[in-house]
Order: sequence, then structure tokens, then C-alpha cells
Amino acid sequence: MAQRILAARGELTVHARRPQPELIEAGAAWAQTPRELAGRVDVLLSMLPDLPQLESLLHGDDGLLAGAGDLLILVGSTSSAPEVRALDQRLRALTDDRVRLVDCPVSGGEDGAESGALSIMLGGDDEDVAVAAGVLAPCGTAVHLGPLGAGEVAKACNQLVVSATILALGEATVLAERSGLDLDRMWGLLSGGYAGSRLLDSRREKLVAGDDSPSGVARYMVKDLRFAADIAASTGTSAVMLPALRAAFDDLVAAGLGDRDIAVTRRYVAERSQAGDDTERS
Repeated sequence: MAQRILAARGELTVHARRPQPELIEAGAAWAQTPRELAGRVDVLLSMLPDLPQLESLLHGDDGLLAGAGDLLILVGSTSSAPEVRALDQRLRALTDDRVRLVDCPVSGGEDGAESGALSIMLGGDDEDVAVAAGVLAPCGTAVHLGPLGAGEVAKACNQLVVSATILALGEATVLAERSGLDLDRMWGLLSGGYAGSRLLDSRREKLVAGDDSPSGVARYMVKDLRFAADIAASTGTSAVMLPALRAAFDDLVAAGLGDRDIAVTRRYVAERSQAGDDTERS
């Protein structure tokens, strides 16, 4: 995303937990601290796992607030909608509305980020969202879905569908393999029918090869599905699939597979059924 924004705008200032030599070579400027970063920009895109990681950068002598003037923070994490709204209220109160939030979670994975084809879910005030949409345009399709937190609700819905799909794909792969089918041929055929999806297109090779080397790590689904459950509770929705999905991904992480790609559902189902067979035989 940083590469695409830099290419489109011609300038970018970055701060990260690790050095970013490719960005610097491409022309980005480096900020040594969050304070320095906030002092040099008026729009800041934060791509971190959740709000606690962002909040850890806000305070202290070298924190973002120490250097911020008028600053719009774009929150790209998959987070709780109420917690995003609460953080925005705290920041506005601390800074007399100089520091504000727009939530902008994304979907599409690393391949979507590299190709500029992300789906970007925006929530916030109209004026601030218009600024955010302009900044994020090189990264994909940005759509304003409602007030602050709306993007997080949409992302929770997205993750509900993604988690259900990848679990079904993993389970179906195990069923087909144990039945002697050619996995590549099967998924090539089924991708043209109702079972087809962008998720299948992006994970087909991994599922066929049994490759779950990390890309979009599976453990993040645990928090994402928790946020979806919070929305279900707050809207009085008696979810059908959500409890089963939460149990499955909790179990997957407990089995030590959480740091693998979400295509690890194939291995999870295979090892789970093998463990069940062993228990029955004993």
C-alpha cells in the first residue's frame, strides 16, 4: 500500500517497526519516531493488527500526540466499532478536535495490496472520509459506508464470510483428497461454478499443495470473529454459523496453527480427523 501511495502522490513519510529500505530507495522519507511522523504529515495511515498497537504509539514524549497538529488518522486495523468510536472521542477531547479518526479496514490480502485491488471500507464524517478516499484511491476501491465504525462492521461481516469459506474449502479439500480425486482438476472445475470465489482463486494453489506458509495469518480470525459476535449481540442477532466458526478457529489456534496462512484449514481438518480416528481406535 505504501508503494502504491508513494507512486501516486510522489511523496510519503513512513515510520515502522522494521527498516523499510525499499520504500526509502523509492523516495519515501523516514521518520525516526511517531512524534516526528505526526509533525510532518496531516493524514496518517495506520496498518496495525488492532487498536492497542495504535494506542501504544499515541502517548509519551515521542508519541504521535506530542507531534500532532491537525491530524487525520486512518485506522486500517480490523477492530471493534465501539472501541474505534471511543478512541475518536478521547482524541478529540484531548486535542480540541485537531486529531480525528476515519476507520478504513481493507480486504483482499497481500495480492490485493500489491495490485491496488483492495476493498476499502470507510466510516466517518463526510469531509474526513473524502480526504481518506483520495489518499487510499491508489490502493483499491474505497466506499463510504456510514458514520465512524461502519467500516469495522463491514469488515466483521467480511470476515464472517471469509472464515466460513476458507474452512469449507479446507474441509472439502481433505474430503476430495481422501477420495482419490485430483485436487487441481477439481478446484479448477468448481471455481467456475457456485463454489467459485476470489478466496478460492487466491488460495487454490496453497490448498492443492498443502502449502500454508504465512500470508494472512489464521490467528487474526479469532479477534475478527469476536468483533462479529459483539455486533451480533448488540443488534440482537441470533447467529447460526458464527458460534461454530469461533469454536473452529479457537481450536485451530489452540492446535498451534494460528501463525500459518488461513489455508491451514486443510491441515487443521486433516489432523483433527486423524486425531478423532486415533481416539476411536484407542
